[in-house]
Amino acid sequence: MLKILLSNDDGYQAPGIRALYDVLSQVAQVDVVAPEHNNSAKSNALTLHSPLYVHTADNGFRYVNGTPADCVHIALTGLLDYRPDLVVSGINNGANMGDDTIYSGTVGAAMEGYLFGIPALAFSQVERGWTHLDGAATKALELVQALAPAALALADAVRAGTPGHAHPWLLNVNVPNVPVADIRGFKVARLGRRHAAESVIAQTNPRGETMYWIGAAGPVKDDAEGTDFHATAQGYASITPLQIDLTDHATLAYWAQTAARLS
Repeated sequence: MLKILLSNDDGYQAPGIRALYDVLSQVAQVDVVAPEHNNSAKSNALTLHSPLYVHTADNGFRYVNGTPADCVHIALTGLLDYRPDLVVSGINNGANMGDDTIYSGTVGAAMEGYLFGIPALAFSQVERGWTHLDGAATKALELVQALAPAALALADAVRAGTPGHAHPWLLNVNVPNVPVADIRGFKVARLGRRHAAESVIAQTNPRGETMYWIGAAGPVKDDAEGTDFHATAQGYASITPLQIDLTDHATLAYWAQTAARLS
């Protein structure tokens, strides 16, 4: 049976992770290791300077006083007594499209699994509020079932020490908040872009000190055809394959010349 490690960034009590657990546990062994509290926008942060504790809720979900990446890292480096075939994160309360993926704790949890060589998926709903969550869960189950044979084959190859050219994948999936019958299917798309975030919000606390709240995400800048923003607006669940390499390969030669002149 497929073995799945399930996490999120909204916390172990969030409706999204419960919905995902309910559908995935029908077809797989699912272990939940998720943050104790909401950890949105924590990206790939790991907690290095304070201890982390793992507790078990009444429903068997394990929760950690740390970040989404902490949860997956702990699970894969000692908490679990096996290597999962798949790491799944979500379902997030709101979109993780375009620039959102840089900050997303949902994506960060999935990425931590990917860094350990395990295929990973991050699921989000386009709008906040959990409307039509059952539809998003149904589409998540559909995709996981479609990918299960490849995930199991990769896991078998890794255990046998013969992975060959097989590589794990990291998929970012955003599902419209509509009834499942109205979701037109899956569409592979690139990340769009947002405008810069709105201005910081400054307030004065009771002691007269200035405190700051991060402003809202900027409006959509690039939602052209082929982007995740466009796909979801057209009623599709978008799938964006992500990679870790941040190198600007196109400018390597230019910077090599610049460095040579400085030598």
